[in-house]
Amino acid sequence: MNTDDFRRLGHQLIDWIADYRRDAAAGAYPVMARVAPGEVRSRLPSVPPAEPEPLEEALADLTRVILPACTHWQDPRFFAYFPSNSALAAVLGDLASTGLAQLGLNWQAAPALTELEELTTDWLRQMMGLSGAWSGVIQDTASTSTLVALLCARERATDYGAETGGLQAAPKPLIVYASSQSHSSVDKAALLAGFGRDNLRVVAVDERYGMRPEALREAIVADRERGLLPCAVVATVGSTATTAVDPVADIAQIARNHGLWLHVDAAMAGSAMILPECRPLWQGIEQADSLVVNPHKWLGASFDCSTYYVRDPRHLVRVMSTSPSYLRTAADAEVKNLRDWGIPLGRRFRALKLWFLIREQGVSGLQARLRRDLSHARWLAGQVDEASGWKRLAPAHLQTVCVRHEPRGLEGDALDTHTLAWVRRINESGKAYLTPAMLDGRWMVRVSLGVETTEREHVEALWVQMQEAVRA
Repeated sequence: MNTDDFRRLGHQLIDWIADYRRDAAAGAYPVMARVAPGEVRSRLPSVPPAEPEPLEEALADLTRVILPACTHWQDPRFFAYFPSNSALAAVLGDLASTGLAQLGLNWQAAPALTELEELTTDWLRQMMGLSGAWSGVIQDTASTSTLVALLCARERATDYGAETGGLQAAPKPLIVYASSQSHSSVDKAALLAGFGRDNLRVVAVDERYGMRPEALREAIVADRERGLLPCAVVATVGSTATTAVDPVADIAQIARNHGLWLHVDAAMAGSAMILPECRPLWQGIEQADSLVVNPHKWLGASFDCSTYYVRDPRHLVRVMSTSPSYLRTAADAEVKNLRDWGIPLGRRFRALKLWFLIREQGVSGLQARLRRDLSHARWLAGQVDEASGWKRLAPAHLQTVCVRHEPRGLEGDALDTHTLAWVRRINESGKAYLTPAMLDGRWMVRVSLGVETTEREHVEALWVQMQEAVRA
C-alpha cells in the first residue's frame, strides 16, 4: 500500500467510524451483541488469502461480519461493567500514535514519546490534586500496574531478594492483604508475583463494603505472631462491584506502623478525583506507596491507558531495570528510560490519546461530564429508594447504583432466579445492557453510568425498562 492508497482508504475508514459513532449514539444497534459462539469465525475464511486482496473487501466485512458481533460500549444505553469511554479526540490520538509508529525502547529511540508521557502523567497528577511527590508512567491495564506494585513491595520486603535467591531464599513467607471487594487482578497479581494464594489475606469489610481497619490490624499482628512477614496491603477506592471505598487514611497509618507497602487501586474511581468534591474519598492517598488510575475507563482515553504512580521512582527503576549494552546511550544519565518503569521493554505512544483528550475537552469539560454522570447516579438512586419493592444495596459513592427487586415473599434461590431473569430480559431486548453480580452471596444488578453520550433521558428510559422487566 502506498501513501495515496492509504489516504483514500483512510478517508473511507474515518467516514465509517464517524457514521458508526453517530448511529451508536442514536441507539441504532442492539447494545449487547447478538451472536452465538463461533459465529464470527464461521462467516470468514478459515485459511489466509494466498494472494493480495483489495482492502475494500476487508472494510466491507467490517459492516457485514464484525459490526453485528460487537457489543456497543459507546452506546448511551450501555450500563454494564464500567465506562470504557473512547472519546473521538482520543481516537485521533491513537491513530496518530499508530501512524507515527514510535517504539519506546529508551529515550533516544523515541524522545517525544518519553517526554510527552512524562508531561501527560504529570498533567493528570495535577488534575487529581496529587502532590509533586508522585511520578507517573503509563501501563496497559490496572492488572499490570498492580502486579508491578506487588513486585516492588516484595523486593522492598526482601531487600531486593530477586537479585540473589528470590523468594526461594526468603526466610519467612510474605503476606499480602486486600478486602473481599478488591478486584480479581489483586489475586492474580499476588499469584504471579510469587506470594501464593495461601499468603493472600482477605480482610473483612463493614456494612458499606469498605475494608475494616481493625480487621487489617488484627490480621497483621496474627501473622507476625505466626512467624510470617506482612508485606503489602492493597486498598481499593471504587471497587468493581459496588464502588466501595476503603478508608485509605486509616489503612495507611496501619501500613506505616507495620512497614507494609500500600498500593491503592483507584482504576475506575480515580478519574473522579479531577473533581475537588470527590477527593475526600481517598483521604490519606499521600501516604500510599503506589497508585493506579485508568483514564481509559470513565475519563475517556481510549483503551489501553492505565496510569501508575509511585512516590519512590528509584525503587521502581531498581526493581524493573534492564540495561543491555545495545540500549545504553550517552543520554541515560539525564533522562527517563521508561523500559525501567514497567515490565515490557518497548511501549506504544499511548500518551498521545490522553494528550489529545485533555487538550480537546479541557479540565473544565471533563469535570462537567463527570458531574453530569454523578447527577444521573444520584437521580437513579433516589428513584430506587422511593420505589416499592426495590432496594439499593450499597452506597452510590460515584456512578454505580446496585439494586435488587425484592417482591414480597420471594427470597433465597427464588429471588436469585427472579433477578437473573429480569436483567436477562433487558439485555436480550437490545435496548440496554446491564451486568448482574454477586453481593453477600446473592445476585444483584449493577447500573454503571458514565458513557460519554449518556444523558438523563437514557437513564430515565432505563428506569422505566427495569420496572417493566420485573413485571414481565
